[in-house]
Amino acid sequence: MQRQLIELYLLVCHLYDTQPVVQFQRLRHVTPEFTDHELITIYLFGHLHGFFTMRQIYDYIFRQWREWFPDLPSYQACNHRLNDLAPAFELLIDALLQQANTQLRVADDRVIDSLPVHLARSSRASRAAVAREIADKTFCASKNLWYHGVKIHLQAARRAKLLPMPERIYVTEASCHDLAALRQMNLTLGDCALFADKAYACASTEAEFDKDGTALATPTKKQKHQPPERTDSLWSRFVSSMRQPIESLFNWIIEKTGIQNASKVRSTNGLLVHCYGKLAVACLLLVFYP
Repeated sequence: MQRQLIELYLLVCHLYDTQPVVQFQRLRHVTPEFTDHELITIYLFGHLHGFFTMRQIYDYIFRQWREWFPDLPSYQACNHRLNDLAPAFELLIDALLQQANTQLRVADDRVIDSLPVHLARSSRASRAAVAREIADKTFCASKNLWYHGVKIHLQAARRAKLLPMPERIYVTEASCHDLAALRQMNLTLGDCALFADKAYACASTEAEFDKDGTALATPTKKQKHQPPERTDSLWSRFVSSMRQPIESLFNWIIEKTGIQNASKVRSTNGLLVHCYGKLAVACLLLVFYP
């Protein structure tokens, strides 16, 4: 574990050395003794060892690794400073994915889907007021659930016998339709197939992708007055089987990071850190601990 902690710290230091924008966003008149490098390191390290909240991570570091971080401030100070570090986590995700995606083939098939992140659920969703700048209320038909939160739209490359490797991550309000998010992402994938669910079915969008050589593949949508059995075609089952790995990826991310439950978040910045910080942990695991 000591080696893992050192490797994480060196990785974060390399990010700060190669991404000046991260340094400029945190310019202060006085440099704190406990650095942002250390704060990001303990956040990642805590998640790798099964602690999903900052309170749990702080207590774990304080009990087990206090001598490694002699300038560790109070929990309140750590939590307050962490909420300013969402851009650093975004850049860490980009750096990790750039490293991983150099090994992918351009023609590999792609998959896309969205993952809801819940700030409040059911009856509490109507009263929720956290992060209203980027979060709102919507209904999740697949879970038969009203919730207040955001959606993480993720496009990834399929890999044989491995979880898909994320390529594009886009966060929107919960009510943003998957097809609208796909258009906003402006994906340019080249000669490959992009597998998606019925929410992405749109003739004009398929035509736009076709111009770039990308085949947008979605299950057959039921037409009005069409018998149900007509929609259960071999094509629909094929598309569903091809996009199943992204469902596995989402389930794995939830298991490894607890990303779907954001009920403890109390601010917009906190929600951004919750999303991008946990996605950074997932990318770290995919790249270095597959």
